[in-house]
Amino acid sequence: MSFFFRAASRPRSSQQDLVRSIKDSLLALDTKTGAKALEDVEKNIFTLRQTLSGDGEVEPNQDHVLQIALEICKEGVLSLFVQNLPSLGWEGRKDLAHCWCILLRQKVDESHCCVQYIENHVDLLDFLVVCYKNLEVALNCGNMLRECIKYPSLAKYILESNSFELFFQYVELPNFDIASDALNTFKDLLTRHEDAVSEFLISHYEQFFELYKRLLTSDNYVTRRQSVKFLSEFLLEAPNAQIMKRYILEVRYLNIMMGLLKDSSKNIRICSFHIFKVFVANPNKPRDIIQVLVDNHKELLKLLHALPASKGEDEQLDEERDLIVKEIEKLVRLSV
Repeated sequence: MSFFFRAASRPRSSQQDLVRSIKDSLLALDTKTGAKALEDVEKNIFTLRQTLSGDGEVEPNQDHVLQIALEICKEGVLSLFVQNLPSLGWEGRKDLAHCWCILLRQKVDESHCCVQYIENHVDLLDFLVVCYKNLEVALNCGNMLRECIKYPSLAKYILESNSFELFFQYVELPNFDIASDALNTFKDLLTRHEDAVSEFLISHYEQFFELYKRLLTSDNYVTRRQSVKFLSEFLLEAPNAQIMKRYILEVRYLNIMMGLLKDSSKNIRICSFHIFKVFVANPNKPRDIIQVLVDNHKELLKLLHALPASKGEDEQLDEERDLIVKEIEKLVRLSV
């Protein structure tokens, strides 16, 4: 009898008790009303934050942190975190996002237990992306999403999901802070995992660049500037060479860059030049690309000669511009 009694009454650890308290208080939000229910949740999340990251005087116990991460996955608390995020106050959301980032980094052997949980509950990623529409929680969700994107499997899911297209809307939101945060998340998705991004862009090339064209031609100056700057950096990265080679064969994208060379913004003109020059310098230019350059050579040469130089880049920009000017003049001579 004593053996069964001891087995049945094995004491729960304080880590299990904390996770159980968090879960119960989150579930109670659906059944309770008033400030008390919310106060209990935020108090528990604050305790979790101190346990995971320390209180400034005492460092966290890493064994306890790992036990909490495992228990949170076992009890499905990550799902409750995401689902109830919009219900929390400002401090509660900030504490939860902080805890989220720490929890995702916890490893058992060689596996990230919380990442594996999200892999099996990918609707959480869709929920976080959609939350960019919620002014109150957008920045918290952005922080949580960027932590997820550090892991290839989660980034790949977002890239290939229907939710990804929402970022083309988010970067043009009227709220500057949220639009900028969405752009940072968008950039992370397209730069963190080269193989996954290359695979995605090859299989979704038409769809992606048709959506991106809208950003390059947006009426919003900030959107145009940030999108052409990112594209000028992205296309010229070595892992994206195949995408760049395909991009510079298309007249529709050459026309966009030619239009941006006329932009009133000096920065936009310079960034667009760095893409335009690749169209011109391509030794295997298609006939229709050559024809567009020849037909518009007078205006293009005028725009290139008027191109401003950025500080510290004057000499290099001048050299590149001269080479592009000579190439266009050569094309004109050969067409006669």
